[in-house]
Amino acid sequence: MTLQPHASPRLWALLLLLALILAGCGGDTDDAGRSDSDTGDSGGRLSPEELAATPAPAALRDGPELEWDDLIPADWRPDKLFEQYDVDNIDDDDPRADALMDKLETLWAEAPVVPELDGQTVKLPGFVVPLTTDAAEIREFLLVPYFGACIHVPPPPPNQTVYVVTSDDGAYRGELFDTVWVEGTMHVEQFTDDLGTAGYRIDAVRVSPYEEES
Repeated sequence: MTLQPHASPRLWALLLLLALILAGCGGDTDDAGRSDSDTGDSGGRLSPEELAATPAPAALRDGPELEWDDLIPADWRPDKLFEQYDVDNIDDDDPRADALMDKLETLWAEAPVVPELDGQTVKLPGFVVPLTTDAAEIREFLLVPYFGACIHVPPPPPNQTVYVVTSDDGAYRGELFDTVWVEGTMHVEQFTDDLGTAGYRIDAVRVSPYEEES
């Protein structure tokens, strides 16, 4: 998917962000490993029977370590929106641009979460977006899956944003967009800030510099 140079900058940014998220979660292949050609007449969405057979998130399956894909329900397929529009040929004057923009914003705001993660002890890597201005200690921050989120581009959807709260004696000492591991208890709970909306909260017991584990 590409956009013409005259396309609406805001629309371009949202579509680029959607493409980035889809690239992270396998693009046209869902979490159960099925391609579009395997989904029959369901339009890419899994049936209740298929959902029941879908493997549980990593936190419930192999221990506490999560990937960002695990925060997205297996049947959430925002890429299907592209099939309704000739995205390559939409510009600012095209009424389809407003319609697509409205649908994208609704899709973002209503992005579903994974309720099974509530109460789980988890470990998740990501980038730090501080919610406080204290340079010495960051007690609250948004954890996001890619560099620049919430600052340079539209914020990720709620199911790709986590609100992190540290303990009184466990504040993170670092900077904007540091890459970290966050360990703690996950809650399926919405949090809204000027920087974005999170669909999850982690009560962190440990925030540590990111190192890829073998």
